[in-house]
Amino acid sequence: MRTYECVYILDPSLEETAVKEKTERFNEIITSREGVVHKVDPWGKRKLAYPIAKKFEGIYILIKFSGNNAILDELNRLFRFDDVVLRHLIIVDDNPVKEKPSANAEQTME
Repeated sequence: MRTYECVYILDPSLEETAVKEKTERFNEIITSREGVVHKVDPWGKRKLAYPIAKKFEGIYILIKFSGNNAILDELNRLFRFDDVVLRHLIIVDDNPVKEKPSANAEQTME
């Protein structure tokens, strides 16, 4: 499985509960297709560089995950047809989240 970074921008008029529901929904898509969500980082509401759909702000959310092409296809499909997602971008993560080695692994390296 490859590691990916996904950033998506949600409509700024959404309430906090709706943002959490959307984030959980997208995370569920990843985990239901045998992917692993490593990190979810909500950046909050930020000013856009240019207006998108007559909106000047957006709610940014970053997700780092591992998965296969079926996950990418489904996420892209959902992002395209969801009206509250203003923009999205999924890229291959060159610096994936590394798991901490176990205590036994550190002892064997010495």
